[in-house]
Amino acid sequence: MSQNGNRKVATLCRVRDLYRAIGEFAEQFAGRFGLTLDEGMLLCTLEKGGELSAGELASALGLHLPKASKVIASVEARGMVARRIGQADRRQMLFSLTPAGREALAAVKEADIGLPPALAAAVGLPGA
Repeated sequence: MSQNGNRKVATLCRVRDLYRAIGEFAEQFAGRFGLTLDEGMLLCTLEKGGELSAGELASALGLHLPKASKVIASVEARGMVARRIGQADRRQMLFSLTPAGREALAAVKEADIGLPPALAAAVGLPGA
């Protein structure tokens, strides 16, 4: 195999390692905070972005709209997100954090979230 081919295989193996590390992190995160990774990222996105539509949230999270809608519904059902009808377009729903959502994010911010080594290295952190 050529040197270029070896690099491609090595890259593929690194991606596999990252994929596994993300899965491991997602399981630990859910067990510790009672949130899926998508739910946590949605709360973080709302904290930074303020009031956003479902489409804006889907885009920011890199999710298809049906999946984003399920994630929104999940955190909304637990009182972490509130919705209101848009003023400019009354067909549009806008979502924002509630005090419960801010509290959930505060718990994550205060904790040592313990990234797996491969994931910490990929995002440039020393094991967060």
